[in-house]
Amino acid sequence: MTAERTDVPAAWDDRTQLTTMLDYARATVRAKCAGLTDELARQGPLPTSPLISISGLVNHLRWVERGWFEVGFLGQPRQSPSTPDDPDREMRIAATVPLSELLTEYDSACARSREIAAAHDLDAPSRRNLDGRPFTLRYAMLHLIEETARHNGHIDILRELADGVTGV
Repeated sequence: MTAERTDVPAAWDDRTQLTTMLDYARATVRAKCAGLTDELARQGPLPTSPLISISGLVNHLRWVERGWFEVGFLGQPRQSPSTPDDPDREMRIAATVPLSELLTEYDSACARSREIAAAHDLDAPSRRNLDGRPFTLRYAMLHLIEETARHNGHIDILRELADGVTGV
């Protein structure tokens, strides 16, 4: 289930502001993909970055959610399809998966991230290190807001190139 798309928090405490902004960015991913065909979602129109597609970015964001919350914060084993030998594999395999399935998997990863965030204090330290030290749940949430918003900009441009749809 996708969160309501609003950037106005119900309260002004840090947790509510962070979760509201992150859920807004997550819901924007889905909104920007509404009505898009698999064929258009798989297009890689950038000659210098042919693997960059809407499908690829949705799949990437799915794994980013898991990477920060499950792997980094909770310390669970890494599950990403990307490898040191094929760092772009998550983008490559997205071209073979229907967009609706990618969005469902993204929604599932976001739901799991919400559960993890709800169960921990914002200042709780991660089980894995970043630059030699643990990061906090707060940092993971801030990073996901930034990364999801940045990729929403990419999706917005790719969507306009694919079928002329702008805004959303």
